[in-house]
Amino acid sequence: MDHASKGAAAISASDFKAAINHYTKAIAVNPQAADYYIKRSTAYTRLSPPSHDAAYKDSEIALMLASKRAKRELIALSQLRRGIALFGLQRWADAKQCFAWAKKLNEKDNTVKIWEMKVDEKLKSLPENDAARQAAIEEIPDVELPKAETKKAEQKPEGAVAINEEGDANGAKPIAAETAIKSPSEGLQPPVGKTRHEWYETNDSVTVTLYAKGVPKDKATIELQKRSLALSFPLPGGSGYDFTLDPLYADIDEAASASEIKPMKVVFTLKKAIPGQKWHSLEAKEPAKIESPEGKIDENVKRAVLGDKTGDSAPSYPTSSKSGPKNWDKVARDLSKKPDKDGEEGKDDNDASLEDDYEGEPANNWFQQLYKNSSADVRRAMIKSYQESSGTALSTNWAEVSQGPVECSPPTGMVAKKWSE
Repeated sequence: MDHASKGAAAISASDFKAAINHYTKAIAVNPQAADYYIKRSTAYTRLSPPSHDAAYKDSEIALMLASKRAKRELIALSQLRRGIALFGLQRWADAKQCFAWAKKLNEKDNTVKIWEMKVDEKLKSLPENDAARQAAIEEIPDVELPKAETKKAEQKPEGAVAINEEGDANGAKPIAAETAIKSPSEGLQPPVGKTRHEWYETNDSVTVTLYAKGVPKDKATIELQKRSLALSFPLPGGSGYDFTLDPLYADIDEAASASEIKPMKVVFTLKKAIPGQKWHSLEAKEPAKIESPEGKIDENVKRAVLGDKTGDSAPSYPTSSKSGPKNWDKVARDLSKKPDKDGEEGKDDNDASLEDDYEGEPANNWFQQLYKNSSADVRRAMIKSYQESSGTALSTNWAEVSQGPVECSPPTGMVAKKWSE
């Protein structure tokens, strides 16, 4: 177990002094790993008594490193740790600003919301004209980043050379990563331009292979997130090498995914969050849509089914009629009316409730009323059929819809296409 793993175990066991010790050693090996500073900042905050100054310093370094690599998750965590450290330093306004930046990056993080409530209570106790109510902190700090240190060459017996188990295409054995470094120009990593990667998928997983010789196992940092993959390690000259895939085409199961560093390559085995899902590329051009779990309804889909109250114009329907398109909204409106006792056109029995609860076109109101008064199975059928058919079908039969995906059925003469086509 490396020092980073030991540090994580120490935090889980609430042994924060040991965690700080292990993460300090891990940082000495790889000072470019933002996650190590985040974890050490957490440990500093949870010490008894806490060391808020040290926690704040680590959070700012982590934020700079995460911003440099454009890692959204790490930026959000760094801002959160930064805000917590500032809260401990009684810089309430600055802490509130950091929480706002963290919330902007991850609105679903309940931890941020809890800290926002705490800092709001502190700010309420300050006078209105108190200068401490004004934030004076930059979103991205200007701090000096640490650099990797080049190890000195180890003394080897004359003629002794360590080699890897694998050879190249000509049968020659490459020098192992453990071999002594002769000069800053002779690094652990070949020129970045000579690396390449490829991938393939199965029903349950996606395998990514990065062809890079001599990646040091003890210095490499691998981060597998729900929508991203990142590998980094220091180079002898003091710089670092980064390989990042963000965002991935679809979600992965972080706990079930794995990686393996070999002498000639690094292999990532990414477990698909949705088995059987087809990946059309390794990275997505834009974040993939998140499917709603069973029993929960995506608000965009619900709005599409029930109609948008802000719509000003009636929908247009395709038609082959020589007399022009038929106004189906008017047809629905006419069918919903019936003569009153005096023979004049009146409203049906449900008009009052429709007008009280809804706005917009009568056809949309009718679908809204249908959805409102239906059972849970009917609602699920409406949402599932509308979503999976791309808005071309709407079914109320859950027994039929639940059997499988609802196919897209465009009107006659039209062809269904994806947004990217």
